[in-house]
Formats: sequence, C-alpha cells, structure tokens
Amino acid sequence: MPDDAPTASSDLQFGRAQKVIPGGVNSPVRAFKAVGGVPRFIARAQGPYLVDIEGHSYIDLICSWGAMLLGHADAEITALLGQAAQQGISYGVPTVVEVDMAEQISSMMPSMEMIRMVNSGTEATMSALRLARAQLGRAKIVKFIGCYHGHSDCLLANAGSGMLTLSIAASPGVPPEMIKDTHSLTFNASDQLSDFFKRYGDQTAAVIVEPIAGNMNCVPAQKEFLQTARALCTKYGALLIFDEVMTGFRVARGGAQAHYGIRPDLTCLGKVIGGGLAVGAFGGRRNIMQKLAPSGEVYQAGTLSGNPITMALGLHILRRLDDDMIYADLHQCSTGFARRLEQMAAEAGLQLSAAAQGGMLGLYWGLSSPPRNYDEVSQMDLALFKRLFHQLLKQGVHLPPSAYEAAFLSLAHTSEVMQEMEDRFAAAFAVAANAS
Repeated sequence: MPDDAPTASSDLQFGRAQKVIPGGVNSPVRAFKAVGGVPRFIARAQGPYLVDIEGHSYIDLICSWGAMLLGHADAEITALLGQAAQQGISYGVPTVVEVDMAEQISSMMPSMEMIRMVNSGTEATMSALRLARAQLGRAKIVKFIGCYHGHSDCLLANAGSGMLTLSIAASPGVPPEMIKDTHSLTFNASDQLSDFFKRYGDQTAAVIVEPIAGNMNCVPAQKEFLQTARALCTKYGALLIFDEVMTGFRVARGGAQAHYGIRPDLTCLGKVIGGGLAVGAFGGRRNIMQKLAPSGEVYQAGTLSGNPITMALGLHILRRLDDDMIYADLHQCSTGFARRLEQMAAEAGLQLSAAAQGGMLGLYWGLSSPPRNYDEVSQMDLALFKRLFHQLLKQGVHLPPSAYEAAFLSLAHTSEVMQEMEDRFAAAFAVAANAS
C-alpha cells in the first residue's frame, strides 16, 4: 500500500515538471489541484493496475479516461504494436487498414455510413460542427451545460471536465464572437430545448450532446430527452451530433446510440478505437460526409490521420469487442459494484449514490440520488470527495482526481479485482467516516 505522503520521487518529478510544463501536467485534468497534493507519476501499468515510480500499485479507475477498455498492456495488443511498428510508423499515404477500420466501425455503428479518421476527440467535434454548419448554411449550435466536447474555441462555453474542476466558465483567449452562436442549455431539459427551437430552429445548424455525459461526473441522458432532440432536429432540419468519444464502443457494442435506439446524423469517436494511442473519428450520413474535401469543399486534414499503427491496433480491438455479451457482462459488473458501494457507504454513515452504464461509473459524493444535470451535480460534497480520494489513494485505488469526472472499469477488472477493490473502499470509508 502507498504511504500517506506523495512519494519522494513523485514530489521531485512534479517539481521538475512545473518548471518546464504549465502546471506540471500536459492536460489540466491530471493535476491534483481539486484534491491537493502531488500527482503520482506512473512508471508502468498492467491489467487493472497502475504502478508509480516508487513501485506502489493502484487499482486503476481512470483507465486513460476511458480508452483502456481491455486493460493495460494486453498481451495481444503489445505484440501487435511491435509487429506493426516493424512495417513503418507513418506513411502519409493511404493504407488498406484504414479502409478495414472504417468498415468495422460502420458495421458496428451503422449511422456512420462514411468516416473520417482524425487524431483526437477535439478534432472530431470541431470538424463535425464545421461540416454541419456548411451543410445547412446556419451558424447556431446547441450544447449542454457540463458537457465537454474538446477545447476548440466555439465549444469552450459552460463546458465540463477540467473546466468544471478549475471553475472556468469560458476560456480567456476565446473572442466573444467565437461563442456568440454557441447556446448552452440544461442537460436533460426537454422543455428548454423545445423552447429554443421554437425561437431559433431555422437558424440552428446542430445539437451536439454526450448521450451519457462523462465530463460532469457520469450523467446518463434520459431517453425522452434524446428523443426530443432527435425529433426537433428532424423537424427543423438541424443535425443531431452524438459525441461518443467517451461512450463509443465502451457502453455497448454500437455505442450509446445503440443503447438508446436513437440514430444521430453525425457521430464523434475517440479513446477506445485507439486503445491508448492518439485517435479520433467522425462520421455519419453519406450525403453529409461527402461535403468533406476532397469530395467536397469543406476542408479538414491531418498528417497523421489514419496512422497505420493506430488503425491496426484499433481494428484489432474492435474485432475483439464485436460481441454484445462482453458489454452485458461488463454492465453487470459495474452496476453490481455501484450498488455495493452505496451500501458500504451507508453502513459507514456516508452519503453516496452511484450509477453505471457499461464500463462507465458515476460516484456522486454526498448526494442521495444520481444527478440529472450540472446544477444537481454541483451539489456534491466536494470536501467528502477530497477526503475519500486521499484515503483511497492510501489504500491503493486511483480515482480520477476530480469529483466531476466519470470513473472507468476495464475487462481486466475481474471478479477477484473487484472484490479486492471493494475491501479497499470499505477501509477508506471507515477512516473517512471517523474523520468527519
């Protein structure tokens, strides 16, 4: 088990990092700013475990923010990476594996009739919105408070993830004119969305939504809300964009859209389809996607898009995941764990509600029931989370260092690992309860 204080080596490395990297991290959500202390510097990972540079092991509930659905250092994946690298790392010209990958995605997610590979979720959402605006000749877009869709200028308004953690509503450096046509509404508020469309429906290019929000903790959309969004977009000719960067091939074989039975016009993907390598993709209806250059005039490009190693790895992963039973088992594991955590917290005299979908886990500290939107999420007991975060770190469980982030399980989190984790949570709950 790790010691209470950060390891001397992590402390030392964080000091070095702060001198040459802003805040000492290359993505704000990795910082411990919301919980205090020094982030653990990780040396390696295997299966469901992270190991820091001092050799301390942690059960991983971050899973590279959802990307590692198979767990870390999977034997087949590591062997494939070596084989693929021997063929060359990047060509900058077409490859067969890109086509194979696009066909595999489309077969599992039929709404994506055509697909363009990119290198990040931010690229995917930014490009999808540009395409939607070009398709319709309209400027307005609708997003939802607490949903994070990457850091492109027009989407940095009332966003989730690190922006919630750091209490940033909109980023400096984004001119007002860049977000004047971005309208942030309340997640799961069907009436509010309907009212907006009555006023601005003929000016709206797209509604972009995380069907299961994972950047204000884990908040599933109500089916009626998504059905309303689909119906309004159809009625007014706007495009419905599902941001499935987090949920795509993580919560169901066909993503959240298969889980809800709702077909979007465009979908954005990332994370799982790269298995830990940098990747993104967007796609949808053929008549829309054909507007992209070189078929059409909407420009989007990327030197490393469709990288052969990433495509080979992603294709292998998706073929292994092409089985509904995998997701049924994962969902049963995660929902059972959520229920047991609620029970253990109650027995310790702590308030916790939890929810799960597939391999996504929402832990709502200090709430009696799962939240439906950001206003409800914001009522969480952040002091309780901070206390439990450090207790769990002592017990060897690494949560995301923010109460506003979803946690993740992988297929490597076996029943034995889950039992081990329950025991560690119980120990942390007992200490936190006595300290309150």
